[in-house]
Amino acid sequence: MSQYRVLIDANDEKGLVHKISGIFYQNDFNILSNSEFVDSENNKFFMRSVVEGDMDLDELYQSICEVMPQSANIEVIAPKKKNIVIMATKEMHALGDILVRHEAGELEANILCVISNYAELGSFVEKFNIPFIEISNVGLDREEHEEKIIDTLSEFNDIDYIVLAKYMRILTPKFIKIYENRIINIHHSFLPAFIGANPYKQAYERGVKIIGATSHFVNNNLDEGPIIAQEVIHVNHAYSWRDMQRMGKDVEKVVLSRALRLALEDRIFVYANKTVIF
Repeated sequence: MSQYRVLIDANDEKGLVHKISGIFYQNDFNILSNSEFVDSENNKFFMRSVVEGDMDLDELYQSICEVMPQSANIEVIAPKKKNIVIMATKEMHALGDILVRHEAGELEANILCVISNYAELGSFVEKFNIPFIEISNVGLDREEHEEKIIDTLSEFNDIDYIVLAKYMRILTPKFIKIYENRIINIHHSFLPAFIGANPYKQAYERGVKIIGATSHFVNNNLDEGPIIAQEVIHVNHAYSWRDMQRMGKDVEKVVLSRALRLALEDRIFVYANKTVIF
């Protein structure tokens, strides 16, 4: 028996669920789980099914295509570990959380390597028997540095996702285009927002009552890509900015790992700079 994840998005019309479930029934598939959503405003239909049966993946895909509109996006995926590369700078918390979860077998992923523009994290990463690659940006402009990274990434086959675990450099449009909707980032979230040096100190001085984190796919607008996961925690006047920073790091690492897990389990649809997540 084979298990597949079936992902479908299409213009909404009557009978789509009936047609798709009919294909499963006709080919003796058991539906293990099923989620649907209709964006009525944009007339879009989304569906994620996990099914089990004896049919070949390509045959199931073709059978679904025959009953769906030509404009539909259809994926039939055999669950397996996905290949990821992690990029980091100097901060350890987000990277460390992913490495520990990977070591514990919590993530459906093969970590191909960790790339950093500094050497500081090398000894830590190597404790997990994962290759660490330093690609320094010293003396290079952004494009030259990224070319070195792109050359390194080209040595690996089938990279599914790149995870920015507090990688503190802005990516160029060229890099983003190569890995469109496959680069997952994490950043702090404040209400109101603070940018620049030491945002936690700025937040403390402003007297914020909520801090948090947002994980999203990277696009060409800084920190404005499709949001995957978010979390907030409450703070008050008794917290120092260092307390806020410590708590913020805790939220960041949890949110990033949550977003990564959703991606690895094929639970994310990207549409109109938003996400539908099952």
